[in-house]
Amino acid sequence: MTSLPGGSDHGGSGPEPHPLACARCGAPADGPPPTTWTCSVEHGVRRYFCDTCSRDNLRAIEGRLDSSWW
Repeated sequence: MTSLPGGSDHGGSGPEPHPLACARCGAPADGPPPTTWTCSVEHGVRRYFCDTCSRDNLRAIEGRLDSSWW
């Protein structure tokens, strides 16, 4: 038996999307990431930072320091 492209053999829909929150301060985002937020990939994991945390840590972001150094 074959599956349709993009289908699932387990039935039902995919996992529920997690609500987006700033990886630094936890501020929630309603819906998709706002255009003012910064996205960073650290150790293969995508992390989003709100505009306030992004502004406060701009030099570290430009220096490509992982958020653990902030």
